[in-house]
Amino acid sequence: MSKQRVLSGIQTTGNLHLGNYLGAIRNWVEIQQDYDNFFFFADLHAITVPHDAKVLAANTFNLAAIYLACGIDLNCSTIFVQSHVSAHSELAWLLNCVTPLNWLERMIQFKEKAVKQGENVGVGLLDYPVLMAADILLYDADKVPVGEDQKQHLELTRDIAGRVNDQFGKKKQPVLKVPEPMIRKEGARVMSLADGTKKMSKSDPSELSRIDLLDPPDAITRKIKKCKTDPVKGLAFDDPERPECHNLLTLYQLLGNKTKQEVAAECQDMGWGQFKPLLTETAVEALKPIQVKYNELMDNQDYLNSVLRDGAAKASSVANQTLVRVKDAMGFLPPM
Repeated sequence: MSKQRVLSGIQTTGNLHLGNYLGAIRNWVEIQQDYDNFFFFADLHAITVPHDAKVLAANTFNLAAIYLACGIDLNCSTIFVQSHVSAHSELAWLLNCVTPLNWLERMIQFKEKAVKQGENVGVGLLDYPVLMAADILLYDADKVPVGEDQKQHLELTRDIAGRVNDQFGKKKQPVLKVPEPMIRKEGARVMSLADGTKKMSKSDPSELSRIDLLDPPDAITRKIKKCKTDPVKGLAFDDPERPECHNLLTLYQLLGNKTKQEVAAECQDMGWGQFKPLLTETAVEALKPIQVKYNELMDNQDYLNSVLRDGAAKASSVANQTLVRVKDAMGFLPPM
């Protein structure tokens, strides 16, 4: 029996942080042998908001090194750059023409980001959920790893696929496979070091809100020393009045590969002065092998280029088959 296919992408903006690693990448590494994985670097999505053209390519290249350093195995996973596979843009246009405008206008993330950009908001920000649908549907993905905050986008993908199938598919022969979400509860939401009620984010203007995977030990020490805490002695999970406490204990649990029960027992009588150095040491040790491997990969850029070139070739082979199937169903004249 063939493996189910998993598809996931990440925007090429800023450095990856612990939230990206613990909420997504490490989960993929743990289960990747069970699936046929396609992971891409979403540089087309990265330009839906104002971006620095001077660093876009470098950010994309660095992400490839980080993924491999974190343990993504090329024997069962294909990694590639979104813009290197032209089928993403082409299918997005075809899907645009069957997606009702009001489906996009109700998307929560568009509303939030459009307010920040004001009159400068681009069409791409409104339309990027359709590109996201194209990203997923091109690869006949069975499952898509998503956080709770991304479920709306996957539901839109499912709706678009259903609309294409209804309009252009045959009764027992759908044009597009409808994917299922893959949600892992534990570690799925790593919160900000500055505010335990907000998700750790690359877009947060404060670097003190997150620990980046490539942060050196002195930066990790400084960020944990300055992170938000509370005056209560004794540390415990799941207290709604102490979101920062719950978040920091969760980080310690995940980085130290401990159970929740072990951490609760170990830290129940601790104060922050005792716990923060413990968390710092655990974070530094957990990130050290990733950083060592990353530096080795960045010293061998020819190898990284070959990985991305091979990944794009394999991804294009799969994606173009889907694109031809969609164009045929929609009635386009095939190339002569």
